[in-house]
Amino acid sequence: MRTIFLVFPGFQLLDLSGPAAVFGGAAEGLGNDAEVVTVSAEGGAVMSSCGVAVATLPLPAFDTLDTLLVVGGDSPGLRALMGDRRTGEWFRRAAATARRYGSICSGAFALAAWGLTDGRRVATHWNGAHLLAEGFPGTEVDADAMFVEDGALWTSAGVTAGIDMALAMVERDHGPRLANAIARRLVLSVRRPGNQSQYSPLLRAQAKAAGRYADLVGYIAANLEQKLDVETLAARVRETPRSFHRNFRAATGKTPAAFVTAARLDRARALLGEGAPVKTAAAACGFSSPEHFTKSFSGAFGLSPAAWRSLNATGSAPLRQ
Repeated sequence: MRTIFLVFPGFQLLDLSGPAAVFGGAAEGLGNDAEVVTVSAEGGAVMSSCGVAVATLPLPAFDTLDTLLVVGGDSPGLRALMGDRRTGEWFRRAAATARRYGSICSGAFALAAWGLTDGRRVATHWNGAHLLAEGFPGTEVDADAMFVEDGALWTSAGVTAGIDMALAMVERDHGPRLANAIARRLVLSVRRPGNQSQYSPLLRAQAKAAGRYADLVGYIAANLEQKLDVETLAARVRETPRSFHRNFRAATGKTPAAFVTAARLDRARALLGEGAPVKTAAAACGFSSPEHFTKSFSGAFGLSPAAWRSLNATGSAPLRQ
């Protein structure tokens, strides 16, 4: 089995290194001779956007190809790639023989420019989703999804989402045990399903808070199973409960209680997506009872936790070390 990554000058290093580590870990775990190959239009050393160069092979003519992915990168490099007819023609031919193909992050723009996303649903980084939709109206852009599988076409959002997509591919091929073992080895805090939102309420709150409550948001995220009422949170930032309630809402757009509930539900949805039992997810996220959890979850997402888990779980819960 052979996995090929296509890179270009100005590519995003993590778009390559993260998923490549997943596929390399799968080959090591299985003890097989699966290859991970990095190619570029001319071959040789290719400079990433962060200044680290990667050795590549020139565009090959492989008879057997399992997975073919183009990574994302900076705007000048990506525009040049989109206009590279030779590389586009090679990718289309290779994609026709591959078991699956796709992109990571803004690499979706190259796929669209090469006519590979017409009438297809794709994901890309949330910051560029509107540009992709406007520039290629025949493409259905899912601006929220972590990654999307549409037949043989797989596309992911930015940077670390490529790791989630690669893990999903490994799970599809070899089962959840190997995928979870690789995730533990990479020290991932959670495996995220494709339909999980790119932009979590925690990140959104940190962005809005402009630093004032960034540390508190981090504390909430790490302690969802604990008591997180207004008095407790206000004490951590040395404000009166009344002032804290007012200031937190002004900074984040949510009351403290609404924010904590949203964070708990977001984390619970991720756990259910991994296959965790409903009672386990409820307890891990600080809900007072499975009944309280079910009521809150159903109100937020329109499905009971059990129904959502049945429809969306990608595999069993992660194995514990």
